[in-house]
Amino acid sequence: MEAQIKILTEKKLIGKHTTMSFMENKTFQLWNSFMPRQKEIKNAVDSNLYSLEVFPQGYFDNFDADRTFQKWAAVEVKDLDTIPSEMESLIIPTGIYAVFIHVGPATEGYKTYHTIFTEWLPNSEYTVDDRPHFAVMDERYKKDDPDSEEEIWIPIKNRP
Repeated sequence: MEAQIKILTEKKLIGKHTTMSFMENKTFQLWNSFMPRQKEIKNAVDSNLYSLEVFPQGYFDNFDADRTFQKWAAVEVKDLDTIPSEMESLIIPTGIYAVFIHVGPATEGYKTYHTIFTEWLPNSEYTVDDRPHFAVMDERYKKDDPDSEEEIWIPIKNRP
């Protein structure tokens, strides 16, 4: 698995979030509540969708699939001047990311994440940083289609 190392400049997002764990996955419900209202966000940069995870500091130090984190469904916006009711803003700070392409149905995304965290990351010169993790779904994303593609962005920093 190959990664592109990219410097992300700050992004402003608007969307909805929920608290969940890997054992109690609420991603489907979150997106079902967000997608019908996405049109209310008037200042979107493009049509890309962002699926984000905001983990508590040190979340991966002693991984526990029952620990909770914030899961977001969002779009990137030009500014945070107008936020629709029952939605919130999130800013992804500037930082270094390892970017991977997941090819295949969304239901098999866990295989790509597993490879990233058990093979690529331990053998790289990087460690996970405490910034949001996210996937970008653009026109290549086709949900359960075997030809679907999405970008997976993992925040990284140099190993101490």
